[in-house]
Amino acid sequence: MSNVEQRAGQRAPRTWVAPTVTVVAVLLLWQAVVSFGLVPSFLLPSPTDVALALVTDAPVLSQHALVTVGEALIGLACGVAAGFLIACLMERFAVVRRALAPIVTVSQTIPTVAIAPLLVLWLGYGMLPKVLLVALTTFFPITVALAEGFASVDPDTVDLMRTMGASRMQVFRYAKLPAAAGSFFSGLRISATYAVVGAVVAEWLGGFEGLGVYMTRVRKSYSYDQMFAVIVIISVLSLALMGLVDALERWCMPWRRAERKATS
Repeated sequence: MSNVEQRAGQRAPRTWVAPTVTVVAVLLLWQAVVSFGLVPSFLLPSPTDVALALVTDAPVLSQHALVTVGEALIGLACGVAAGFLIACLMERFAVVRRALAPIVTVSQTIPTVAIAPLLVLWLGYGMLPKVLLVALTTFFPITVALAEGFASVDPDTVDLMRTMGASRMQVFRYAKLPAAAGSFFSGLRISATYAVVGAVVAEWLGGFEGLGVYMTRVRKSYSYDQMFAVIVIISVLSLALMGLVDALERWCMPWRRAERKATS
């Protein structure tokens, strides 16, 4: 075994030991605070109560979670497509960049809780307003990340390709896209975390199924253990989407893994 592999094997446990210990310590402290009556259980359910709610309501929670995941994935796909298209147009045409850059920025200053009721009013209580809100929430990180990635390409590389007769599309495909890949996945990782939360926020304001609808119902009945159970599921779903993005990045950018091994 090489020295690089030995060092990687020594660092591997450290990547999960510290977070695991921290999470366990927080859960134990949380359980102790509730068990000793420092905070009433009807205001702050204990971790065991939350776990029991997860098990007891698993069928219902899974049904609502599937609806939310569907809305989040469709909205994320629409947001990524819109962000990619806008970033490409801004990179290709300077007038488009000057025209759209302020609008893209201003679009993120409007709170989603202000847009969601209007979308529900205009489009009804179905899936469409939820998907649209997720798309509006997730396209901004993609657009900004890709625009910065396109701008980061080495101008000498572009000049060399042009002197060798490369077309504009070839320069874009072989120089600018690889240069922007890292920025794209960074923006996609942020958008993935926004997707689930955006879907839940949209469901708060109107709908028939989804984790947001379920949270609204249990909040009205003061079932805070079930509310915390939903929060746990939302966190798990967001982490799962981020893990999916990381796996996609490793598959699309194998040279990154080679560079990390070379520098470790």
